[in-house]
Amino acid sequence: MNISEQAQEHMKQIHLADEAVSAASDKAKSDEYRLQYHVMPPAGWMNDPNGLVHFKGEYHLFYQHHPYSDKWGPMHWGHAVSKDLVHWHHLPIALAPTEPYELGETGGYGCWSGSAIEHEGELTLFYTGHVDGRQPVEVQCAASSVDGIVFRKHPSPVLPNSPDEENVGFRDPKVWCHEGTWYMVIGSGKAGKGKALLYRSEDLEKWEYMGVTAESDGTQGDMWECPDLFPLGGGHALILSPMNMEGAKNLYMTGEMDYAAGQFTPQVVAKLDHGPDFYAAQTLLDDQGRRILIAWMDRWGSSMVNESRGWYGAMTLPRELLLKPDGTLAQVPVPELEKLRGNSESVSGMLLEGGQTASWKTEDSQGFEWIAEFDCADNAAYQLDITLLASEDGSEATVITYIPKESKLILDCNRSGRGEVQRSEAILPASSGEPLKLHVFVDRCSIEVFVNDGDVVFTSRIYPAVMSGGLQIKPEGGAVILQSLNIWSLNRI
Repeated sequence: MNISEQAQEHMKQIHLADEAVSAASDKAKSDEYRLQYHVMPPAGWMNDPNGLVHFKGEYHLFYQHHPYSDKWGPMHWGHAVSKDLVHWHHLPIALAPTEPYELGETGGYGCWSGSAIEHEGELTLFYTGHVDGRQPVEVQCAASSVDGIVFRKHPSPVLPNSPDEENVGFRDPKVWCHEGTWYMVIGSGKAGKGKALLYRSEDLEKWEYMGVTAESDGTQGDMWECPDLFPLGGGHALILSPMNMEGAKNLYMTGEMDYAAGQFTPQVVAKLDHGPDFYAAQTLLDDQGRRILIAWMDRWGSSMVNESRGWYGAMTLPRELLLKPDGTLAQVPVPELEKLRGNSESVSGMLLEGGQTASWKTEDSQGFEWIAEFDCADNAAYQLDITLLASEDGSEATVITYIPKESKLILDCNRSGRGEVQRSEAILPASSGEPLKLHVFVDRCSIEVFVNDGDVVFTSRIYPAVMSGGLQIKPEGGAVILQSLNIWSLNRI
């Protein structure tokens, strides 16, 4: 097939995929669990964010997409754009599997995850062509566009082979430019250790392998998916999604990058998000110089995938990444999200006695935001419970618990409705008597909790039967001071 025929076949498959999404969208839109202000597919399946980039005045979000059902299948690239990171508009599907290194006989094939860069006025996508049973299984490919909407695939893969036949996995290329040279990091693994492989190029076509830039210490998973290596605050950060790591599905590392040697040296390693529904995070650098992160707000193996709702999967809210002096990362919701705020209620300087419950109703329980600061410095209360989305009979509730003496925060979703029983916890960094600050977003079937200006974050999907109950705060064993509380209803996008 010549280049012209390839382009025609690609456009044909994109047209068919778009038609499938359009036909299924009515069912998806009527589902009771559709989110109000998160990015989700119009219909069909969504997983990893791909190709996050700021191009010609717009934020572009591509994503892993199966347009023909709400189950995982042959991967396409869905596409949405926004001028403000809040209001998103879906564009035609960007990539469909059409080439021998993207097509197979089972569902295990397609245009897998990758990234995007702007170069000489064009937007270029780098992605993995994957076919189960093919040798090699995975190759790295590219496609370019002048308008950022219609993409032409490059004639052949830019990386047709893994540098080591014993590697497990060779996928998810992330490309960036440093001092005029292009670099690409790719996820892989070998001998039980996850690895990030590094390449460099002068022209985005010929790539030189530089070696393993970072790898697991033996406890950090046997294959690293979706690596993203980038400069931040005078150093560098590597975020990744380790496979088969006990106790973690996402990690970040901060440290120093030696580009000449191709070596990243981590100095701090920690979880990026402590909740169960956060995977395949990717970042972009926007025109304001901010490092913005978005992740898939779901997880593999969820029981909810077995339900047929016409759609599946969503993205987290956009978060700005900040490097703190101690080398840890903080995540804060981008301020553009304040555009969603509707009516509000606020209180300040309120003494909450031990054993007593203070309650606030929310105008729209399906979508709201709140920020609270508590003075727990004297440890009078041994526990502080904040209950959300409680049913009248008490059978359903989502509970945030803070234990001051242990500096422990718990997100308990064991009674949050349908879906998995799940409980997440984290020890907060030492705060030396500072107040506890919680910034929480609730959508129809999600909760995102930012603790102490993003020092710790929890992301979880929840599926309550009825969105009600507002907000209830109850200290145990003594009093706490509610220094401030602000609650906003949030508008749909």
